[in-house]
Amino acid sequence: MDWSALYRELRILNWVILLILTSAAVAFWGRPEGVGVFAGGVIIIANFSLLQHTISRAFLPDGGMKRVKAVIVVKYYLRLLALGVILYLLISRGHLDPVGLAVGLSTISLSIAVVGVQKAIRIRKEGAI
Repeated sequence: MDWSALYRELRILNWVILLILTSAAVAFWGRPEGVGVFAGGVIIIANFSLLQHTISRAFLPDGGMKRVKAVIVVKYYLRLLALGVILYLLISRGHLDPVGLAVGLSTISLSIAVVGVQKAIRIRKEGAI
């Protein structure tokens, strides 16, 4: 499986799902919740992009590692800590709706689930032919 093609598909799907979730939140809950959904989605998409960048720079094309595993793990935990601080500040200061934020943060999970189901259906159809 070609990771660059899959990642491109995920990136597009992330933004499509975020647009759908934000539109639905504004339509059914209101503008503040829609802003929370959008902010959560942007935060998690940025975090996912940074994770992909870190991982892709850590490995050689043949599967070997360019970087020490400890560096990758430290970067992961620093990014997780930064994400936690950002979310804490946004929620504790009342800037965003926590429920909307949580819905927005599910954008990547939904995208991965959709792509997984699409690939499973495609594999099943190819196997049945």
